[in-house]
Parts: sequence; C-alpha cells; structure tokens
Amino acid sequence: MSPAPRLRPRPPDPSLGLRTHSAVLRAHAERLRAAAEELGGRAPQGDALRAEVNALADRCTTAANGFALAAAQLEAGRRRR
Repeated sequence: MSPAPRLRPRPPDPSLGLRTHSAVLRAHAERLRAAAEELGGRAPQGDALRAEVNALADRCTTAANGFALAAAQLEAGRRRR
C-alpha cells in the first residue's frame, strides 16, 4: 500500500496580510493620538512632543491607507483573471 499523498498547504493570501497590517497600523495611530491628547500640559515641551506624536500617527495612517490600497489592487487583479 502506498503512502497517502501529502497535501501542500496553500500559501497565505497576500491581500489578507496587507489588510491585517493596515488594521494594526490604524490601531497604533489611534493609540498614538490618544496618548498625545493625554500629554496635556504635563510634559515639558508638551506641544512639541504632542506634534511629533501626532505626526507619527499620521504616518501610520498613511501607511495603513497604502496597505489597504495594495490589498484592493491585488484582489481586483485576481478577479480579472
């Protein structure tokens, strides 16, 4: 009796990975913005620090948008095949 054929696992869906990264980055951006708000006037040079944290949150949001766009493009390309 021959051994049962081994099934190869399917590779992960790249668009799902991109969407997951996008969601994680959006969550990071929300936490950064919340932390910036909590700084208030407590931190020395609070306005400058708050501005830097908000800028980092904006960069996270921009990256998240890029990942979401790439996922949508991958999915659209698969539908055209």
